Amino acid sequence: MAGLATALGSGAMTNSIAEISGAKTILAIGTNTTQAHPVLALQVKKAARNGAGLIVANPKKIDLCRHATIHLQHRPGTDVALLMGMIKVIVDEGLADLDYIATRCENFEQFLASLAEFNLDAVAAITGVDQELIAAAARLYGSEQPAATLYCMGITQHSHGTDNVWAIANLGLITGNVGIPHGGVNPLRGQNNVQGSCDMGGLPDVYPGYQKVDNPDAQQKFEAAWGVKLSETPGLTHSEIFDKIHEGTIKSLYLVGENPYLSEANASHAIEAMEKIDFLVVQDIFLTETAQLADVVLPAATFAEKDGTFTNTERRIQRVRAAIAPRGEAKEDWRIVTEIARRMGAPGFDYNTPAEIMAEIAALTPSYGGITYERLEEGGLQWPCPTIDHPGTPILHTERFSTASGKARLMPLSFRESAELPDNEFPLLLTTDRSLFHYHTGSMTRRVEGLEQLVSEEFVKINPADAAHLALVDGEMVQVSSRRGTTTAKTKLTAVCPPGLVSMTFHFAESPTNMLTNAALDPIAKIPETKVCAVRVEKMTA
Repeated sequence: MAGLATALGSGAMTNSIAEISGAKTILAIGTNTTQAHPVLALQVKKAARNGAGLIVANPKKIDLCRHATIHLQHRPGTDVALLMGMIKVIVDEGLADLDYIATRCENFEQFLASLAEFNLDAVAAITGVDQELIAAAARLYGSEQPAATLYCMGITQHSHGTDNVWAIANLGLITGNVGIPHGGVNPLRGQNNVQGSCDMGGLPDVYPGYQKVDNPDAQQKFEAAWGVKLSETPGLTHSEIFDKIHEGTIKSLYLVGENPYLSEANASHAIEAMEKIDFLVVQDIFLTETAQLADVVLPAATFAEKDGTFTNTERRIQRVRAAIAPRGEAKEDWRIVTEIARRMGAPGFDYNTPAEIMAEIAALTPSYGGITYERLEEGGLQWPCPTIDHPGTPILHTERFSTASGKARLMPLSFRESAELPDNEFPLLLTTDRSLFHYHTGSMTRRVEGLEQLVSEEFVKINPADAAHLALVDGEMVQVSSRRGTTTAKTKLTAVCPPGLVSMTFHFAESPTNMLTNAALDPIAKIPETKVCAVRVEKMTA
């Protein structure tokens, strides 16, 4: 499945946003789409209005469930069992696309053998979902096509997040829904230019365009272009960086547009690292909680004060144009980096405009090879766009996957529990979510008076049955504790959360939710398990 894994590893949608409304079936799993992606959610609602079957797989009864044909309210962290159970039903009932599998997939026999673990009795016991409901969802997805899958951080932020993504890819492949219009496997990016950041090498193991740092050909190409010797050793993920600071092997840290004080799993671990490090530089548009710890703060320009490009979740590269000049001492990010590099004596940073940087990107990054500012004046383009006359690629994998054989590899999987489960000391599960009215750590949206009037503080969403057991009332200030830390917030009694599950956002510095969350890492992607951790909710002591 390496070809599809390449796209999914980049976080890229295989299809385009506008196609969603034309799907016959949509599976939205691990995504609270109306809250985190409200504009894109309009396409999902449109599809439902047009008669599409909508399967929502989410431990909570989220707003999107109002439009759903089927709600699979599975236990947090059991996505692999749920998805592989659906696949087994599809195979057993003759709904798999055998022609597609024969021509476009490999490893089918080994994959079939792995499905023995996922009979409906076992899957229902693991997930807590009635087996007839699982079977109904499988039949809908397997028979009403094209079928599109949407997912977000409710899938990836687990200690087995890579397995979750593989399971989603397996479902798309086994039904022939990858590489076709209105179908696909579509991860939804959490921020407006995360896709572009990753495309440009903002990951520890790749150069721009996902060219591996341990690939000798890629290494030689970039060494020749940049005139420096490059390491073939992959770097560290952000979670690993904080571990290395504690170990004393990293002495300085340069953070750009990141607020780990609030966003990092097991945040106290990251805060302690930033407090002890020898030298901390923060480049941001506001003096965030993290910036207040810095030795040097570099004021950056906002989106409205700079020229450049954003690449969105559907791989669309779009121009950004300055509406106003940067205020005060603020500078564009690219200009700050180039000025620092020049003062350190580094060659190759003689850029005068973002267009010059894009020209270098196009020269070294095949998927951006046909991108120029002149072309983008006419509208956005979706990568891969390898040549100047290429129209861009709305749908990936239409003819072949980016493997030696051109086929996608079906991945056998086994179910693994989350790293931390409830016990007598911490009897509830906590999952994190986002508010429609605030963004990430709130460093921007919490400065907007109108949004603060709508939501200005954190709430612990808790089922009324759990609240009654704990003698809690709605709006009561409570203490929430995990094995890593404690925070406080008001209760919000709601049936959105099933018994045993509580939910919080991470927008509010006054109630830092990530003091609680678990930094257990997925062994491959090294993403922390912020979506599942065991907590205790109790009354405030006098």
